This record gives sequence, C-alpha cells and structure tokens, in this order.
Amino acid sequence: MTIEYTPRGVCSKKITVEVDDNKVVTAIKFTGGCSGNTQGVAALAVGKPVDELIEKLSGIKCGFKNTSCPAQLAEALKRVQ
Repeated sequence: MTIEYTPRGVCSKKITVEVDDNKVVTAIKFTGGCSGNTQGVAALAVGKPVDELIEKLSGIKCGFKNTSCPAQLAEALKRVQ
C-alpha cells in the first residue's frame, strides 16, 4: 500500500510511505524538510511495524512548532490502521 500524505505545520511538503500486507513500513520518502533529519527518520523507520512507529513518533515537536516531520509521519501512518 502506498500512502501520500501532505504534512501540516512542518517544512516537509509531502511524505510517501510504502507499507506491506503485514503493516510493516518498507519505504519512506520525505519531499522537502531538513534532508539529513528526514533521511535519518526514514532509515530508522523502515522495517518497523506501523503501530510501533505511531506510538514512538506521535507528539514529537520541532523547536517552537507543535509538530515535527516524525510526528507527521505518525499521522500519515494512522491511515493504515
């Protein structure tokens, strides 16, 4: 399954996530945002179950913002539940 999500309140403009039939993330691509950080989050998240990532990434804030790219990834993954 492919999810294309438009994040809110962050620098990233789009998150594309691939999830297999077992609800495990197989690929993530952030468009825009802090390249090193989003690449790092994507590399760490691939191979992890959707539910685990939602639990760990929800609520993370970026500086003065009420959200972050990892938290927005969690929002995108909620579409799989």
